[in-house]
Amino acid sequence: MSPFKILLFTALLAAAFSASTADFNSDVNVAWGNGRGKILNNGQLLTLTLDKSSGSGFQSKTEYLFGKIDMQIKLVPGNSAGTVTTFYLKSEGTTWDEIDFEFLGNMSGDPYTLHTNVYTQGKGDKEQQFHLWFDPTANFHTYSILWNPQRIILTVDNTPIREFKNSESLGVLFPKSKPMRMYASLWNADDWATRGGLVKTDWSKAPFTASYRNIKIDGCAHSNGRSSCTTAKPSSNWYTQEMDSTSQARLRWVQKNYMIYNYCTDTKRFPQGIPRECATRS
Repeated sequence: MSPFKILLFTALLAAAFSASTADFNSDVNVAWGNGRGKILNNGQLLTLTLDKSSGSGFQSKTEYLFGKIDMQIKLVPGNSAGTVTTFYLKSEGTTWDEIDFEFLGNMSGDPYTLHTNVYTQGKGDKEQQFHLWFDPTANFHTYSILWNPQRIILTVDNTPIREFKNSESLGVLFPKSKPMRMYASLWNADDWATRGGLVKTDWSKAPFTASYRNIKIDGCAHSNGRSSCTTAKPSSNWYTQEMDSTSQARLRWVQKNYMIYNYCTDTKRFPQGIPRECATRS
């Protein structure tokens, strides 16, 4: 094969796996909010705003069937009670798949709650919640979703906070057949977001703003019913990535010190017995 053909093949292969870094103009569309979502700084920054009339949100232009997506986010500062800032993957339809980061607002001085969940075929009920070990409103921090055929790993600043393994051998559903789009939003959920809805949004503090930057998407692009990973597996290690011993130790540290809710230990919620995947520390 000539050097030119090798170079062309390499370029086409890289494009198939749709790796892109830090350009909101090329990667996403502001989907709703009537001007409250803004792409700034030549595509390097995206801000979402919430006021009493509406929130706002954006979504990736491409769907993916497996991938790793990194996003730096700076959350709403001050009294953000009642607000929810999100970053998640979701498929279409009534029996959808979904992988969630949701940041539940707080009263000034109280910590944010990071709410995570995994849905398969429209069924979730796999919530784990955390407090963070830093102030997520003071600076940008990196939140990542790694989704491959064997596991989902959620990380914060490269520290794993959750692993959800493929436990289909135990009869547990796992999202692996429906392409998902990346979404992010800022919206009012004061009927449930802060202390179960007891604390309402203080609209005198509006508008509320969350900021996103340094989006990086490395995934198997899916279009016209076909995934780019069908014919060739990606060269990046996310497609086969597992948790090594160091990552497992960091995960245990987070879950011991910062986890505030785990569906796997909620025996009152599951009196018939905890879900089967919990034995694998999902």
